[in-house]
Amino acid sequence: MLLKKITLFNKHCSERQASKSKNESNALFCILNTYTFLLFHLRENIMAKERPTIGINGLALPIMPPERDGRVWAKTVRVMFYTPGFLAILLIKAGEPVSFGITVSLLMLASTTAIIGGLFVGSQSIGKGSDDSSSKIGIWSGALVLELLSTVALLCAVPPVFHELAHSALLHSAASSVAASSIGPSELIPAFAILPFMIYQLAGFGTLHYVVTKQINWIINIGIMGLILSSYVANRLGAYDVEMALVWILVLSMVATVFYGILKLKKMQEIYDANCPPKDPK
Repeated sequence: MLLKKITLFNKHCSERQASKSKNESNALFCILNTYTFLLFHLRENIMAKERPTIGINGLALPIMPPERDGRVWAKTVRVMFYTPGFLAILLIKAGEPVSFGITVSLLMLASTTAIIGGLFVGSQSIGKGSDDSSSKIGIWSGALVLELLSTVALLCAVPPVFHELAHSALLHSAASSVAASSIGPSELIPAFAILPFMIYQLAGFGTLHYVVTKQINWIINIGIMGLILSSYVANRLGAYDVEMALVWILVLSMVATVFYGILKLKKMQEIYDANCPPKDPK
């Protein structure tokens, strides 16, 4: 359609140029007008993609998360399904059975919740019959599951996994004490993965940013970091009962947050659909 409009516009310019003297000024006039037409057309498209902020009832519409590519999230589901499962199998085969019980549970939680997140992502629909609010929030709901259950569980499990593998008697020879002493504080390196996750959540990239207030978002994510670090310290100290209690608090908190987030997104979408101004006919 745009190419047809440009062709008709250039044809008009050519006819005008043929009726007058053929000089460079008329050619330059056609070029400038073509670019002007393109700029105005692009501006109209950009303005058309902006969401309305005021509803037909005169009140502000809910601020929904931006549209996201479901294909990217579908690929993330595959990564989040296979990676924790592989780590769990490796830990079961090479780790020490004294302390890896809760760690394997976290890895399995990360893997299985990735499947649930994929179900939500797959429920997204924009075609015919997608007028209900549930089909419009599939990707956002799946993102919440992947961010707060799969990723948080994986972040909580990875540091103990590395510690178990680094000190596994099955992976090291008789000189295992030399290998263990050479690792030292580098065991904490996997725990630094939580820092970019905090930036992702607190800088407005996460889906939770659109569901709760800024203050609640900070409280939730600082609580996530505190519980992950505390459970790791308890694991290193051998306080496995304390570690299990902290992990239970973390998991139940994330489950409750995901439940609240999905229901809140559904409610926001219903309010948005009920009060969104009708689109202008093209």
